[in-house]
Amino acid sequence: MGMTDLRVNLSGVELKNPLIPASGTFGFGREFLPYYDLNLLGAISVKGTTGEPRFGNPTPRIAECPAGMLNSVGLQNPGAQAVAKEELPALRQVYTGPIIANISGFSEEEYVRCVERLTGQEQVAILEINISCPNVRHGGMAFGTDPEAAARITRAVKRVATRPVYMKLSPNVTDIVAIARACAEAGADGLSLINTLLGMRIDLQRRRPVLANTYGGYSGPGIFPVALRMVHQVTGAVDIPVIGMGGVTTARDVIEMMMAGAKAVQIGAANLVNPMACPEILAALPGEMEKLGIRALSEIERVPVN
Repeated sequence: MGMTDLRVNLSGVELKNPLIPASGTFGFGREFLPYYDLNLLGAISVKGTTGEPRFGNPTPRIAECPAGMLNSVGLQNPGAQAVAKEELPALRQVYTGPIIANISGFSEEEYVRCVERLTGQEQVAILEINISCPNVRHGGMAFGTDPEAAARITRAVKRVATRPVYMKLSPNVTDIVAIARACAEAGADGLSLINTLLGMRIDLQRRRPVLANTYGGYSGPGIFPVALRMVHQVTGAVDIPVIGMGGVTTARDVIEMMMAGAKAVQIGAANLVNPMACPEILAALPGEMEKLGIRALSEIERVPVN
């Protein structure tokens, strides 16, 4: 087989391939050590981190769906301090590639506090800022559903960040481009999209929602066409790099996501279904590239609108 070049670049951070386990589907990385050498991965996006430890939402917090799953885990994590002191150094012992810290908050101050705590960690290459969290001060609407709020968090984080800042966008909006533009204009270095779509299941016997939280984030192959459309719209509207995600399951999905304009690709729910998802996708990638006559992933051009 001829040589294929899998390298990609995100804001000056070189990845040996575009595959990144998505935040919340890979813990802090060590959980997957029994399955494969983590150094196969292009980068790792670790579990969403908040200012203080969080126990997460009440159970049940997982529900099955056709072509995916719902979760309302609620950002269970040990808090920024423990992530900085314990989790990141422990991951660095077993993984040499770029680590993406994923940061969540329920107020502007919490985002800033988390970024201040993690931006200086030598293990952290990129900060991924999840703006799908409910803004507790303003009636619980997510920061990422209002362009003004999204811009405000972006600016606040950029003031204290010493690493590239990638804003992770919620798809639960009418106009994803408006949010993307607001973040780009506020100085974001890149964008990650999409986060989960809001969904629900009902237990017919009990006549009650399956999830204790009623609604949860829908992920898995069912959301791939929505994710692809949003990535394509956003990459047509902003000049900053985009990491694409949402239902990516195969090597062909990875290439399709890059043809939509993504520079790298996160794999989420697939890791929960099959712990070997990432190495299997990686093994299939060169063959799929050769079939399509793609020598280097960095050469893939975004497809135009018909």
